[in-house]
Amino acid sequence: LSSKELFERAAEIVKDYKEGEPILHLKLEDESPLEYRIGPKDNPLPFLRNPDILVGENDLTALSYLHEPAVLHNLKVRFLEPNHIYTYCGIVLVAINPYDQLQIYGEEVINAYSGQNMGDMDPHIFAVAEEAYKQMARDERNQSIIVSGESGAGKTVSAKYAMRFFATVGGSANDTNVEEKVLASSPIMEAIGNAKTTRNDNSSRFGKYIQIGFDRRYHIIGANMRTYLLEKSRVVFQAEDERNYHIFYQLCASASFPEFKDLALTSVEDFIFTSQGENIFIEGVNDAEDFKKTREAFTLLGVKESNQSSIFRIIASILHLGNVEICSERDGESCHISRNDPHLTHFCRLLGVELEQMEHWLCHRKLVTTSETYVKNMSRKQASNARDALAKHIYAHMFDWIVEHVNKSLHTSSKQHSFIGVLDIYGFETFEINSFEQFCINYANEKLQQQFNQHVFKLEQEEYMKEQIPWTLIDFYDNQPCIDLIEAKLGILDLLDEECKVPKGTDQNWCQKLYDRLSSSIHFQKPRMSNISFIIIHFADKVEYQCDGFLEKNRDTVYEEHINILKASKFQLVADLFQDTNKDGSSSTSSSSKSSRINVRSAKPTPKVPNKEHRKTVGHQFRSSLQLLMETLNATTPHYVRCIKPNDEKEAFSFDSRRAVQQLRACGVLETIRISAAGYPSRWTYPDFFNRYRVLMKKSDMTVGDKKLVCRNLLETLVKDPDKFQFGKTKIFFRAGQVAYLEKLRADKFRSACIKIQKTVRRWLQMVRYQKMRKSAITLQRFGRGYMARRYAERLRLNRAAVICQKQYRMVRERRDYLRVRQAVVTIQAFTRGMFTRRIFQEFLLHHKAMIIQKHVRGWLTRRKFKRARNAAITIQCAYRRMRAKRELKQLKIEARSAQHLKKLNTGMENKIVQLQRKMDDQTKDLKTQNEQLVVAKASLGSEVNKLQKELETMRSRQGDGSQLTSLREELEKLRAELQEAHAHRKKLEEEHSNEKMRLDQRVEELEKENSLLKSEKEKMNQRILHHSKNQESSASQSVGRVQAELDEERQRYQNLLREFSRLEQRYDNLQEFQPGHRRNNSNQSSLESDSNYPSISTSEVGDTDDAIQLVEEMGVEKAAMDIGVFMKLQKRVRELEQERKRLQVNLEKMEDQAKRKTTSEQENADLAYNSLKRQELESENKKLKNDLNELRKAIADRASKNSSSNELQDGYNLLLGQLKAANEELDVRKEEVLILRSQIVTAALQKEKETTNHIETNNLPEWTNSKKPIDKEEALRSYHGLCDKASDWGYLNEDGELGLAYQGLKQVARLLEAQLQSQARKHEDELEAFRTQIELLKDDIEKKQEMLNHTMSLSPEAQVEYSVQQEITRLTNDNLDLKELVEKLEKNERKLKKQLRIYMKKVQELEAASQSTTAKPEMTRQVTVQRREKDFEGMLEYYKEDEALLVKTLITDMKPHAVSATVPCLPAYILFMCIRHADYINDDQKVHSLLTSTINAIKKVLKMYRLRYTCFNLLFKWLLSTTLIPVLLCPQAFMTQNTAKQNEHCLKNFDLAEYRQVLSDLSIQIYQQLIKVAEHVMQPMIVSAMLESESIPSLAGVKPMGYRNRSSSMDKDEEGPGSYTLEALIRQLGQFHGVMGEHGLDPEIAGQVVRQLFYSINAVTLNNLLLRKDVCSWSTGMQLRYNISQMEEWLRGKNLHQSGAVVNMEPVIQAAQLLQVKKKTSQDAEAICSQCTALTMLQIVKILNLYTPLNEFEERVTVSFIRNIQNRLQERNDVPMLLVDTKHTFPVLFPYTPSALSLETLHIPANLSLHFLTRV
Repeated sequence: LSSKELFERAAEIVKDYKEGEPILHLKLEDESPLEYRIGPKDNPLPFLRNPDILVGENDLTALSYLHEPAVLHNLKVRFLEPNHIYTYCGIVLVAINPYDQLQIYGEEVINAYSGQNMGDMDPHIFAVAEEAYKQMARDERNQSIIVSGESGAGKTVSAKYAMRFFATVGGSANDTNVEEKVLASSPIMEAIGNAKTTRNDNSSRFGKYIQIGFDRRYHIIGANMRTYLLEKSRVVFQAEDERNYHIFYQLCASASFPEFKDLALTSVEDFIFTSQGENIFIEGVNDAEDFKKTREAFTLLGVKESNQSSIFRIIASILHLGNVEICSERDGESCHISRNDPHLTHFCRLLGVELEQMEHWLCHRKLVTTSETYVKNMSRKQASNARDALAKHIYAHMFDWIVEHVNKSLHTSSKQHSFIGVLDIYGFETFEINSFEQFCINYANEKLQQQFNQHVFKLEQEEYMKEQIPWTLIDFYDNQPCIDLIEAKLGILDLLDEECKVPKGTDQNWCQKLYDRLSSSIHFQKPRMSNISFIIIHFADKVEYQCDGFLEKNRDTVYEEHINILKASKFQLVADLFQDTNKDGSSSTSSSSKSSRINVRSAKPTPKVPNKEHRKTVGHQFRSSLQLLMETLNATTPHYVRCIKPNDEKEAFSFDSRRAVQQLRACGVLETIRISAAGYPSRWTYPDFFNRYRVLMKKSDMTVGDKKLVCRNLLETLVKDPDKFQFGKTKIFFRAGQVAYLEKLRADKFRSACIKIQKTVRRWLQMVRYQKMRKSAITLQRFGRGYMARRYAERLRLNRAAVICQKQYRMVRERRDYLRVRQAVVTIQAFTRGMFTRRIFQEFLLHHKAMIIQKHVRGWLTRRKFKRARNAAITIQCAYRRMRAKRELKQLKIEARSAQHLKKLNTGMENKIVQLQRKMDDQTKDLKTQNEQLVVAKASLGSEVNKLQKELETMRSRQGDGSQLTSLREELEKLRAELQEAHAHRKKLEEEHSNEKMRLDQRVEELEKENSLLKSEKEKMNQRILHHSKNQESSASQSVGRVQAELDEERQRYQNLLREFSRLEQRYDNLQEFQPGHRRNNSNQSSLESDSNYPSISTSEVGDTDDAIQLVEEMGVEKAAMDIGVFMKLQKRVRELEQERKRLQVNLEKMEDQAKRKTTSEQENADLAYNSLKRQELESENKKLKNDLNELRKAIADRASKNSSSNELQDGYNLLLGQLKAANEELDVRKEEVLILRSQIVTAALQKEKETTNHIETNNLPEWTNSKKPIDKEEALRSYHGLCDKASDWGYLNEDGELGLAYQGLKQVARLLEAQLQSQARKHEDELEAFRTQIELLKDDIEKKQEMLNHTMSLSPEAQVEYSVQQEITRLTNDNLDLKELVEKLEKNERKLKKQLRIYMKKVQELEAASQSTTAKPEMTRQVTVQRREKDFEGMLEYYKEDEALLVKTLITDMKPHAVSATVPCLPAYILFMCIRHADYINDDQKVHSLLTSTINAIKKVLKMYRLRYTCFNLLFKWLLSTTLIPVLLCPQAFMTQNTAKQNEHCLKNFDLAEYRQVLSDLSIQIYQQLIKVAEHVMQPMIVSAMLESESIPSLAGVKPMGYRNRSSSMDKDEEGPGSYTLEALIRQLGQFHGVMGEHGLDPEIAGQVVRQLFYSINAVTLNNLLLRKDVCSWSTGMQLRYNISQMEEWLRGKNLHQSGAVVNMEPVIQAAQLLQVKKKTSQDAEAICSQCTALTMLQIVKILNLYTPLNEFEERVTVSFIRNIQNRLQERNDVPMLLVDTKHTFPVLFPYTPSALSLETLHIPANLSLHFLTRV
């Protein structure tokens, strides 16, 4: 609009404008009208604005209208709305300092930009670095990245990130950490060369050019640094609000450290050189922490601690030198320094110089003439200047020394093939007061701008020539006159050097010479109001320089006396700093030129120096170094980064338009725009132009096959002026504004099409509306007519209802009367019938009672008769039975008297009978005497009884009748008393019964209440149990999930360590290859062992840990760490100690449990054993005694029957019977004891069983009760011993001890039987356990078969058929193998039989020959041959030790996957295992370990040979299967239970190869990771093209203008282009991977993990490219992406991999595609986005919304307010601040244990393997 509002306001033309009109009618963005006056001179027509589709474009040259307002508006929109700080401007990257930390510089961003073309991704410093790296590798030409800009624009940070990119992408091939050293140089250079200024807190006060060297494989091998024009004046002076160099403040902040006590440093405020700016602190910066980083960087770069200490001493001495106080004398012409000045003392002490000399020469100077030497006093001002000059000189030399040593540490002895230089140099500067430093800086920028203009012009010319477009000369600004003004002969620098040569030259004289000699130049002006300044018109702006100080700064003189004192320092470093001060040039330049090994040929001849004295001036040194820099840049391909400072207040994301325009002009960006606009700035490829503007074509043009011809015809039709465009070979070139014109035509076409669509749609809507209205009217009519009909029908219905109601009412009234009469009649009848019935019932009742009385009387009479008859019968039976018993007793007595019978029953009892007879005789005599006495007594008693009977009869006769009456009365009274007692007892019983009944009722009620309470408590407890079980289930699930997550993390951590180990191993191998010279292996190591990390280790070596520890002590820790053998010994010892510790811990726990249960368990076991033993002994004793007693009883009865005539025998018999009765009683007692013991054992067993069934743990055994008293074990034992003692009393029955011996024998037999019974019980328990194990195995088998059945049923019919066919093929294959094995056995048997037959024939022939040769007749003997029994093949292979190398070579090194593709999967693994089995079988540990070590080494060697080759994919699968199978075949102890009996037979018997199982498992993980790396390497170039760029849905994607995107310099020559891969190609590649896995028989679970990892890689690469590319963030891309993902999900379902977790890994991309398609306007849309995009972080969501780009005018951009709303809603998530996905993340792999189902006996080795040296065993 106007110059003041140029950059702030935009407007829209509301009225057509005709040329010549004075007013332009506009409407501003706030809808307010504006009349803009136009004048031919004052107000020209305003600039046209670009279409909305081009606003925010990545490349400024892609804008249709190229002018300053459009460029500024585009930069402002990109910087403020989506916060994009990088923008392309042709070949220039414009970087705006955000003054904020952005998450766009991580390693994942570097990986995303690595390998990409410059225009494919969003602008970034990494894109420029990748472009330089790629062109260096492709063109084999050195590259340079030139970073320029104002102070505070971010030059240093940009250069740092560029170097970080090179260090990451081109890391060193060996383990020299060159890239880390290159990055470590930055903290050092920032500390000694950066300072805080008013514009920047970390401003570089010097220029540097870092060359990063690469070898032929483009790995970093070294670096070199050049520095330019250090601002030495800052050491002694700082302006307001500025600081000195950071190192001074860092050292003072760390002054309290013990090692810095002797520096005598205090606070920064105490030193003049650090407190002049009055602002000594920087917000957010910790100087002490930065100093720590600086020291770490010094250490990393190899600077010794002594040198570091010397550097810090020099820095401290400079601070003390600034505080030296110089006092003026009275005359003013001389000065002095106090002798007690502590700072001077510290200065001299720290530098090791003489105090008196330094004190003297700081105040004096020496004048040397031809004849004499004078010492002259200096004034205070002169002395202060000399002191400051000395401080600057010391610091400058220290700076140069540090740079030189940094270069030495970064220098390499290897040959450098190419390099990339990073130039971080000051930008154009203009201040209120500009001095010598600004003059040199602007001079350098003039030279760089000239080189930049020439390079841009050259690129334009090359582009036009390549496309064969007529070249017209483009006029561009050439600043050569300005450069000549400065550096030409008698220019400003020459005049300055001449004035410095004059002894009394002054700044005023030099300024006057400039006025006189240079006033004719158009670039030189004299200020109107000053005579001590001059103006130079630079390419960027006019700059006025003040002449004061130019001569002094150019001379940079230091008195020689000061230098000589420093040379004599006692510190070597201080003396070395000033040894070469008189040599030509600065040390940095000389050192860099020496260390540089680059042959640079100058593009221009170097101007000769007219005088040698000029080389000493700073201006001449700077011109020489700048000339060398320009020669280097001209010999390289430059890349430009222009850093812009958006505001002077350092506010985050604040944009000052005027400051930005000034910097854009100063850095040449606008000049690039002008050069581009002068030609054809807009460039389109023919396919892109066709896709974008085909809507403007006719249908007939679309049928033409040649797109170039179609585009030509279209442009010739639309654009009439042929000068507005040009047709190149591959592109169409447009003048400025033509793309906007074509966009307008396209928009008009879309608008007309939209109008036509709207017209048709509106007509359709009106027609639909009319049809709806007509339908509604018809519906209303229908409903109205229906209503009238329903009303008429309702009236008819009511009339009919009234008639029916009348009829029913009348009927009811009549029926009610009838029912009332009927009810009365029925009632009368009922009462009458009831009366008669009751009379009949009374009569029946009387008869019934009489019958009952009769029944009871008759029953009583009958029962009395029956009782009398029964008593009589019983009496008769008793008499009869007594008679029969007497007969039987008599018969028994007769039998007992039989001697023959007694001999039969009791042989050997004669002696006993004799003894008994004697005893019976003695007793008979006693009985006789007693009988005689009894007879006498009986006679006397009989006479007395007779007398008494007679007296009794007389008394009874006297009292006859009276006594009978009294007795009857007494009896009657007794009966009455008993009757009363019975009545009283009955009442008492009734009362007790009633009381008991009441008490029981109360008890029942109480029990019911208690039951209800128990029920409620039961329900509560059930609820609690359910709640507790749910909580336990949830907690268990959470704990399981947590444990599973921890397990995955641990597994991933272990596999990451394994990956790091393999990387370090590769580095070690590379280092070995990298070492120059001849290398030879040890003579005692084979070629295979030399490459091994796991040498052959015997079992004794592994177990001998003491020797290993001693070996570690002898070798040292570092050497021993490299010896894997020692490491494995120590590892096994540690593992054994750990197992011992665990075993001791388990034993301790068991002992504690046993101590707790000792009393209970021992008591229980002892009691049970004691009771069982006692029971068995008592039972056997009881049986024995019974038999003996029966035999004795019969014998004595027989003897008594024989001697029945003798009374003595009868008496003996009675005595013996008494003794027998006593023995019987004793037996009964023993029976009771046995029964008691049995009952106790049974109750104890029942109680124990009850405890086990109820799972009730108790610590106290139940007490066995006997008469409610506990049994003591000691009492039971005493009673048992007492019982044994009683056996001695049997002597009266068994004097010779035969019964005791028999009892002892029976007891031993009982114990033997008990032992047999216990062994049978144990055998029975073992059988039961075996049956249970077999049942469990059968259950597992059934479950597996059930799972297979369920899996089969879950498949589709086609899959079921395929699965069943596969199973059948497997079965037939196994049958075929069995038949083959049978055939082989038969053939082998046949061969052996034939061989034996030949042997027999040979022996027969030999015998015949021997018989013929002998003269004597031989004795005919039969020849006996021993036939060897055929031995079955046991699945082992034997080989000789010499054939081991051939075996490994055949099976591993030279093995090709196709050689064993048609055989059993993992055939090499089976063969190796069979060889290991044989070595184990013969117990040869050396052979086992040697074979395993050779196998591992060979596999590693093969993997190294085929690293990152697609051809090795089959090989990787083969060895992944083999290395996972070998540990399974080695049969780990933990998994032997899952094997079959045959598989357990195949396990190793003699060796435990746990260490090698671990090594093989680690090797499997490494192979898996390499497999994933190879697959990702193959898929990497396909992913972006297939997922984002290919048109799976045709004609959906649109094309935007791209400017310099995909320009020729960014494209690889041999690349097919990004559109060469489609989604079908990607899916086909995935199918190939899956097919290879299936061919090799890889476990489905491992295959699922591989697919899951590949899908994660697809997701990461796709999402990262989506987040870094603005051109693909559109609605159409989201549609394409969702379609592509659905196709991949369909592929997963087709391969039955949908449950592998691959779809979950694609969730972020799915949500990103949805985010591109959803509405983005209202708060409801924001809420929906936040709820849907859970897999995306806040940064990713905001980034996609910022990148969203409409492809036409009908789409709308996402507003800033909507994005802020999303950010506010997502603040609660607490996401990880991650923008890009880690593409290198690898999920931890889990190898399942799957026992091999193949039988080793049936394995067939193909003949093509040439393994004839293996023997089957």
